[in-house]
Amino acid sequence: MTEEEKENLTERVIDPRDLVIYQPGSIVSRMLIYTKSGTITVFAFDAGEGLSEHTAPYDAVLQALDGEALVTIAATEYHVKAGDLIIMPATIPHAVHAVTRFKMMLTMIHAGP
Repeated sequence: MTEEEKENLTERVIDPRDLVIYQPGSIVSRMLIYTKSGTITVFAFDAGEGLSEHTAPYDAVLQALDGEALVTIAATEYHVKAGDLIIMPATIPHAVHAVTRFKMMLTMIHAGP
């Protein structure tokens, strides 16, 4: 399979867990969709890694694919594990901290005026 074939994911059945590989001490991400309408990104976190508290202008849907993490939204912690989904509301501070190695898919739909 060529590099171009690997990158073109349209009309393919894929397991999103296979799209990013764990790397020691790192967070790895791969953007699958990037349009003005929204984004879909897959992340792999090594245990103990995380995204510090931040806000986003749009709601974000986090779907846990593998492992466990703590998701903090407006200072409330939520434990998520593979198979769980949580919605992080727009403009509300949130963070992600991997308890174990953790993979997630993040979907943001960009609402227009």
